[in-house]
Amino acid sequence: MAEKKIFAGGAIRRFRRNLAVTQSALAKSLEISPSYLNLIERNLRPLTAQIVLRLVERHDFDPRLLRSAMPGGGEENLRRRLSDPLFSALDFSGDDLQQWISAAPGSASAFARLYDHYVAESGAAGAVIEDGESNAVRADPLAEVRGEIERWRNHFADLDAIAEGIAEEIRMGHADLPSGVLARLRTRHQIAVRILPADVAVGWYARLDLHARQLQVSELLDLPARQFAAARQLGEMEARREIDALVEGAELDTEAARALFRRHLLHYFAAAVLMPYARFLRAAEATGYDLTLLMRRFSVSFEQIAHRLTTMQRVGARGLPFCMLRFDRAGQISKRYAGASQSALADIHVPCPKWRAWDGFGGDAALIADQVTLDDKSNWLTLSRAVSPHGLSLEGGGARHVVVLAVAAELAQTVQAHGATTALGNAPNPIGPGCNRCRRTHCAQRARPPEGQSLFVEDAVQAAQPYHF
Repeated sequence: MAEKKIFAGGAIRRFRRNLAVTQSALAKSLEISPSYLNLIERNLRPLTAQIVLRLVERHDFDPRLLRSAMPGGGEENLRRRLSDPLFSALDFSGDDLQQWISAAPGSASAFARLYDHYVAESGAAGAVIEDGESNAVRADPLAEVRGEIERWRNHFADLDAIAEGIAEEIRMGHADLPSGVLARLRTRHQIAVRILPADVAVGWYARLDLHARQLQVSELLDLPARQFAAARQLGEMEARREIDALVEGAELDTEAARALFRRHLLHYFAAAVLMPYARFLRAAEATGYDLTLLMRRFSVSFEQIAHRLTTMQRVGARGLPFCMLRFDRAGQISKRYAGASQSALADIHVPCPKWRAWDGFGGDAALIADQVTLDDKSNWLTLSRAVSPHGLSLEGGGARHVVVLAVAAELAQTVQAHGATTALGNAPNPIGPGCNRCRRTHCAQRARPPEGQSLFVEDAVQAAQPYHF
């Protein structure tokens, strides 16, 4: 059988630079010529299964990086772009997309960049960034960083390993991790944590005062947020080299994007210290992903738990593939992580008003379970809860958002979070990606017809739904 062609030059180039080796050195270890490796990195030659196997055996390469590094982000991300109503009259099968990527990788990349540029200019949802090429058109720093995070499936194995080692060292001498993090900052780095009154900490919640050797934290932050700030500072002290290497290897175009990506990695590290990978995964599986119990056990917030659950993709020890969204009362999405879920929920434009997740703005902090079905006929269990970032109340100046966790319904049978079993037993709730992108008919909630569709208006009939198309 002929080997399937894989064009992933961007991923190979970034991996080589992270190894800090030349093309000649890597080519020698892979038993190929430097000129052939150069062609692979420029997407002029495909990777073969034999070369991938050598990368895995000799350099501990993670093959999952190849999928999102293919031209256009691979078949999955090309299909996401083609789901836009602009292309509703076209029919692309899986074979068509595979042949396109294999036969004309350059044109697939060109289409992806042009579409991402269109999305950015039209003010639509963030573009899908594809292969990290330095000359790619970027929608904005946020979309650029999201593309880099999704290329890694939001799992950074090196940071997890370092954080897990630090957590184990801390647990050897302390009853709980959070107090151990404070002690480690104080004894190893001579950084004390000081809680300041709100009228002193004006306009900020945490900052490092190197002159006073203090991490100063506002009293407005709740306990999980204070602990997270301390763990983040520990990352600044003990994982700086690894984080800087990841930022450098990402080859992001702008300083803003690099700063945002670095902030994400620091937050990732903080979560990995407070929720060490192996221990957290065992607890999640043992409790049936009981989110409330996990919050209590690890002394973290719902949003911190949600972030962590999108990262559990260690080779040989994977958790359920969750994705996460966070949106405000206006439906603006401020966080979206697909993780390994491949869920179209991570690409919705505006949360559908039929989604029960909106009930989180009702006032309390109850967990809301809902089973939803998307346009692609996939079913998802969603678990939602209202949060105030940093633990701040509205009275304290904080915002209010709803954080949503989602996992494929067919994988969610072991989830025992509040209401999950009931939601899975109910008929799926049909939701769309925002009215301008949703092609569902017979929806009384629809606010506008989808783009790219002809509108039909009949004067003689007052229909139950506002638009026919």
